[in-house]
Amino acid sequence: MANTYSQLYVHIVFAVKGRANLISRKWKEQLNKYITGIITNKNNKLMVINGMPDHLHLLVGYTPDCNLSDLVRDIKVNSSKWINENRFVAGKFEWQTGFGAFTIGQSQIQSVVNYILNQEEHHHKKTFREEYIEFLNAYQIDFKPSYIFNEIEIDPTEQ
Repeated sequence: MANTYSQLYVHIVFAVKGRANLISRKWKEQLNKYITGIITNKNNKLMVINGMPDHLHLLVGYTPDCNLSDLVRDIKVNSSKWINENRFVAGKFEWQTGFGAFTIGQSQIQSVVNYILNQEEHHHKKTFREEYIEFLNAYQIDFKPSYIFNEIEIDPTEQ
């Protein structure tokens, strides 16, 4: 669209189904490149990607005509198909349903980039579940702890 200028950034987080540790160091870099291609082909910009064996973090600069849910769906569908076609895991690889998306401002880019790049160090201190709940709380997102990963879990604070 002519004369439309924007800078929109979103920090996207999603997990492997069941939060299984299936993303191997052996092919993680290839996966990151594949996801970069998906995002680029959708006319968006991947600024950084990293994660752990059970989840990924992406910082994406996206365009105003981008439907974020469609973009994440395309990333998850195509990357899981690619993982399965390459037989990187025994059995069927799937991403968990849903995702977290957190908008950030220009002044927050470097701190979010650093946060994403330092995932391994960060997860020596806390679990993915703890991290994700912190994001939801920081962004004041109403959620029921026992359903945040589409699986029923018993939260000790709800007993």
